Amino acid sequence: MWARAGDGLLVDVLVAAAVAVPVFVPFATAPQVTPLGVVVNLGTVVPLVWRRRAPFAVAVVVACFAMGVSLHHRPGQMLQYGALVAIYTLADLGRYRWQRWGFIGVLVASIPPGALLVKGNDAGEFMFTLLLPMTAFLLGTLARTGRERSEALVERSTQLERERKALEREGAAEAARAAAEERARIARDMHDVLAHAVSIMVVQAEAGPVVVRSDPDRAEQAFEAIAGAGRDAMAQLRRMLGVLKEERQDSDGHRHGARAPQPTIGALPGLVEDVGRTRVRVRLTTEGERRDLPSDTDLAAYRIVQEALTNTVKHAGARTAEVRLHWHDHELEITVTDDGRGQGAADAGWRRGGDGLIGIGERAAACGGTAEAGPLPGGGFRVLARLPYAAAVTA
Repeated sequence: MWARAGDGLLVDVLVAAAVAVPVFVPFATAPQVTPLGVVVNLGTVVPLVWRRRAPFAVAVVVACFAMGVSLHHRPGQMLQYGALVAIYTLADLGRYRWQRWGFIGVLVASIPPGALLVKGNDAGEFMFTLLLPMTAFLLGTLARTGRERSEALVERSTQLERERKALEREGAAEAARAAAEERARIARDMHDVLAHAVSIMVVQAEAGPVVVRSDPDRAEQAFEAIAGAGRDAMAQLRRMLGVLKEERQDSDGHRHGARAPQPTIGALPGLVEDVGRTRVRVRLTTEGERRDLPSDTDLAAYRIVQEALTNTVKHAGARTAEVRLHWHDHELEITVTDDGRGQGAADAGWRRGGDGLIGIGERAAACGGTAEAGPLPGGGFRVLARLPYAAAVTA
């Protein structure tokens, strides 16, 4: 700030010095030079040093001294150089509109009486005296307009740059939120897959030693169920881990390592069959006309049933379970019931932070639906989820 102020003062001093040259040239050839003439001529030059800091005051002072030069004329000036510079500066840098236009208005109004009555100018001299300060004022006004326009463009450019950076920050934040949501979804899927597979394998492994001698066929089925659950879990985990890997592209833009589709509601018969190999017998029933579901709702329906059956196997102590799909006009209703311990199962399996009903509720809510679970009055446990079809329009 100090350096810029010093530079401006230096420029003003140089301008005043440049104006002083033509102002004091007549002193060398004037027939008469008086001390008053020296003072009034200096009065049109010296105030220009402060023209940027106080343009209105400088213009008034210089105009008064210029009038003294014109009236005293010992020596006079062919042109009022200092006055023209002061008028230009006021039009360019004057702070208030009333100062700029008030000054030029008073000046223009005072020129005709002085030029015609006092000085006795002819028509040509009168027009020259009138138009010269108006021209200086016009040039100053044009400079002011150009500067304001440039400043407005710079400000607009700065504002657009700030908005662009703000949009970039919002885009980065949105991408981070989307990535976090995707990681949370993958974590839920991995939990569902592992919990389901491990539960079936544990139940079958516990039953294997009991029946390996008394019922070899049933023991063989138990081991097959363990192997099948493990293979299915590995396949699903492989698909989900593929989501976390970047897809490679060759020079032709072809992608390698395409991911297999996630399980959907169409895979429920296989899921029911896998669970049925345990001590729990599961039945799948369907009512209504099947509808097309968006991919996220289709996956959520599968995972909700999978989580409900997993908790049935792990905690309910049930012998039978039923999965019921009811295709209503506007929503799919999923009901999973069992004949297990009811409230005991709720306490064991549904109230752990991040598991059970919480995970099912999050999946249903993500699709615009609802979920609830609780013991049945006559014993047993029920999970009820409603997934609207409307999500298919916005998916």
